[in-house]
Amino acid sequence: MKVRVLLADDHRLMRAGLRGLLVAEADFDVVGEADDGRQAVVLARDLSPDVVVMDVGMPDLNGIEATRQILAERPATRVVALSMHTDRRFVGEMMRAGAVAYLAKDCAYEELATAIRAVTAGEVYLGRTVSTDVIRDWIRGLPQGQATPGGRLTTREREILQMVAEGKSTKEVAFQLGVSVKTVETHRQQVMEKLGLRSVAELTKYAIREGLTSLES
Repeated sequence: MKVRVLLADDHRLMRAGLRGLLVAEADFDVVGEADDGRQAVVLARDLSPDVVVMDVGMPDLNGIEATRQILAERPATRVVALSMHTDRRFVGEMMRAGAVAYLAKDCAYEELATAIRAVTAGEVYLGRTVSTDVIRDWIRGLPQGQATPGGRLTTREREILQMVAEGKSTKEVAFQLGVSVKTVETHRQQVMEKLGLRSVAELTKYAIREGLTSLES
């Protein structure tokens, strides 16, 4: 039986390249593609993939939060993270969210098939460019034990944090999430209090630093 794979990446050319790579393999079936984290959550629910290949830095809903939401609904799904960043902060956050593999994008074409086969066999896979320090920390369980301020945020608060950091107005956030403007304002204030921040500029810097969004988004 083929491994059902969902691709989530906001760069169309990257998705096309990954799809081409996987469909050339006899044991993979690419069942869908998402161009942001929110769509990935919906497609994971609808298509029931065995593996989600998840870009970490996507607009609207990043790969970290999308991974949390997918695994909350489908804990048996295996998530393979892709990112331009391989430092311990990004790797740790994705592993805390539930990813079982982490690859640098510049090595994805060489390692993705191997990583998918590894995670479907119940293994954890860290790409060859992930530093030995990060691997050592993960093995010791340090990422799971080091709580970040962002860990105190609720799912909705993390969503609103990213959207505000990406420049969306309160009305735009409220419309997209289907809630009132007052609700968004309340959540935003709670986020700032929990993180000890005082302005949208500080929220934006925090979101970029923690990998919740990027300057490209």
